[in-house]
Amino acid sequence: MIQELKTGIYHNEYREQSPAVGDYIIFAKGRSVLARKESDIIAFPRFEEVDAEMAYIYLFQIDISGKMQKFFLGDTDKVSDGLQNDYGYSQQNMFRTKGPDYMAFAGITACQLANWYASVKYCGACGSKLLHDKRERMMRCPKCNAMQYPKISPAVIVGVIDRAQNKILMTKYAGREYKKYALIAGFTEIGETAEDTVRREVLEETGVHVKNVRYYKSQPWSFSDTLLLGFYCDLDGNGQICIDEEELSLGEWLSPKEIPTEYDGISLTNEMIMRFKNGLE
Repeated sequence: MIQELKTGIYHNEYREQSPAVGDYIIFAKGRSVLARKESDIIAFPRFEEVDAEMAYIYLFQIDISGKMQKFFLGDTDKVSDGLQNDYGYSQQNMFRTKGPDYMAFAGITACQLANWYASVKYCGACGSKLLHDKRERMMRCPKCNAMQYPKISPAVIVGVIDRAQNKILMTKYAGREYKKYALIAGFTEIGETAEDTVRREVLEETGVHVKNVRYYKSQPWSFSDTLLLGFYCDLDGNGQICIDEEELSLGEWLSPKEIPTEYDGISLTNEMIMRFKNGLE
C-alpha cells in the first residue's frame, strides 16, 4: 500500500525548524502539487531552488538509506517564474502511478496537510486568527487557547463474502472519476463503532445483511483525509442486491476468476480484493 515504503522510513514527529540546502519544498493547493515537468518520476523543488525568504511549514522526515530527507510546505503565492520553467502543478492522482514510493507518499501526505492548514486559519470558538504551535502539529488560538489538530476521518472498507457461492460483493461508484471496481465503503458516524458502520453501510448501499464482521487492516488515505479500516464479513441470508443509485452505479457478486482487478500496491481496497481473488480470504 502507498504508506508501506520499501525505500524509506517515515518519521512524522513534529519538530519546529527551518529548511536547509537539500530539503524538499512542496507547494500544494487543492488537489494539485508542484512537481518537475515531463518526468516519469516524482521530483519536488529543493530549498536552494526557491525563494529563501518565504514562510515554510515543517512537515516530516523520511529516512532514505540512513540519510534523513526533510520535507516542508512552501507558500504557493511565492512560486517564482524561474521555478515554473522546470516545475508545474499536477493532479494528486499522479501519486497512484508514479514513484519513487517515498516521494508519492510524501506528496499525498503534504497535500492533505496543506489543505487542512488552508481550512483552519481562524478559531471556530472566538474568531481570532490561529497560530502555528511550536511543539505539536497543531493550530492554537492565542486568545481562547482552542486547539485544532489535522482532520482525520475514520471510514470502513468492506469485503462482503458469499461463502456458499465463493463470491465477493463488488461495486462501482456513481458520479465519480474513479470507474474501476471497488468494495463497499463509508464514513463512521457519531456514536457508532466501526463494526456497526460495516453493517449499516452494506445494508444502505446494497440492501444486503452481513454477519461475522472481522477486522483486517488499516490504511491512512490522504486522498480523502481518511483513516481506512478494512473489514471482511459474510453474507447473512439472501444475497439479492438492491443498490443505492446515489452512491453506486453497480453492485454484483463475482467469483475469483471473474474479478478483473490486478494488484497495484497502492490501496487497501485493492489489497483486500486481491486477497480474495488469490484465495487468501
